[in-house]
Amino acid sequence: MTDIDLPLAGVRAAVAELVAAAERVGVAWTRPRAPGKWSPSQVVEHVARIMEESANVASSRPSKFPMIPFFLRPIVRVLVFRRTLRRKAFPKMKASNAFVPAAGPATPADGRVRLQGALTRFDQACRARAASGQDVASTIFGAVPVADFARFQELHVRHHILQMPGAA
Repeated sequence: MTDIDLPLAGVRAAVAELVAAAERVGVAWTRPRAPGKWSPSQVVEHVARIMEESANVASSRPSKFPMIPFFLRPIVRVLVFRRTLRRKAFPKMKASNAFVPAAGPATPADGRVRLQGALTRFDQACRARAASGQDVASTIFGAVPVADFARFQELHVRHHILQMPGAA
């Protein structure tokens, strides 16, 4: 087992839990849980977009993540990234416009396919980056270890599981 296997297994498990929660929502799939909140379909689309763009970051390709000035990245890395990993909880944050979906997959089955595709891209990108021996060069956090980047993604997915109707 490599250093990246365990964190990526955590991401896979979190995505499986999100898919299971999404499949339980029934007719509420496209209905926001409250005014100003996202529907389960939109949550799934948001998570898929974040995972795809994170795959781009891990692959050193352009992404839709904001570009934080380089001199602020160490501060954001400590205050957001490392704190999130240490607390094992994702903070409340507002998504940037690129990650706010107007709609999402039409059905939970479509959502499963969407998430699995994004997960596959993320997994492959992280494995390739880990094999290179290089950190991920995030436009938000600066250079971070690949395993920590994957753990951060897992915490993001788990944060959104709690937004599904019936999740506790």
